[in-house]
Amino acid sequence: MTGRAPGEYGVNGGIRVPTAIAVTSADLVLPAPDRHTPGAAVLHPPGRLDLDGALAETSGLLERHGHLVAVVPPWLPATTVQRLHTVRAVLETDRIALLPVDLPPLGTALLVRQLRQLTVCDFSPGVIASAARLLSHYIYAGALLGSVAKLDRIPVGLKAHARSWSPSAQFAVLAHPKPHLARLGAHQGGAKAGVKGAAAGAVIPPGPEFATHLTFARGQLASDWVAAELAPAWRVQGVLENPLPAQSPGYWGTAKLVEFAAGIPDLSVLYQLVASVRREQCRWCGLELIGDRCGFCSAPLAAPPPATTAKSRP
Repeated sequence: MTGRAPGEYGVNGGIRVPTAIAVTSADLVLPAPDRHTPGAAVLHPPGRLDLDGALAETSGLLERHGHLVAVVPPWLPATTVQRLHTVRAVLETDRIALLPVDLPPLGTALLVRQLRQLTVCDFSPGVIASAARLLSHYIYAGALLGSVAKLDRIPVGLKAHARSWSPSAQFAVLAHPKPHLARLGAHQGGAKAGVKGAAAGAVIPPGPEFATHLTFARGQLASDWVAAELAPAWRVQGVLENPLPAQSPGYWGTAKLVEFAAGIPDLSVLYQLVASVRREQCRWCGLELIGDRCGFCSAPLAAPPPATTAKSRP
């Protein structure tokens, strides 16, 4: 499953190295699930590294790894996103993939770990990059919030906004794959949450119907609801606590939160999921891809239909 032919992808001086997976913050790098999974490259933002330094940093990664796959979620600062595009343009290379990823911060970190896992397999850089869209469909990401007054990621009704002003209010929110919001009762979500049955089930967001591990991160909200209630209801196979990403309070509109994300942990399952999809060749850059769009050049798999011109009237 993990073999590569000599001279194939990521060869550096005769030593095979995986495609580099990059993030823009170290707190998006979750612990590796095993000793084979490589880490992620952390690309420093404009405030910490000037353009010349960023060019040297990225050139070094390309020299060592051959290809670079960087995730670009919509909640990144605009200056960081602009820097990524500037570096790629200045280097004039087609070996950098900037992947738009519409997931919350902890869900993004989970997807990054799955991509890191896939880099040790016999997938080409193009397949790894385009696999991000496929894998994101299997990630369930949300948060337990103490307020939804400033939440703008999913629809929030007026009643929920009004209830946010209560000091004891807590809300179970799922942002991906389908939005869900429910208010926890006064007896739920506390430091010793233990309510089971119909009352608790009424606010549990719909979960995955496949084996997952759950990762959660605490903000300024004292609650065991995620580990005590959500994890058993979702029948997860493992639970891991991780530090809260710095961008999470801004994403969820409050620091009073416990963020969570569930995804497939098993590399063999991830491998089969990606390998089961037909591979195509990008008609623009020539790299392999799965799905309907190239992860490196963003070209669609199928050429757009030719423009039609209206016939002139006689």
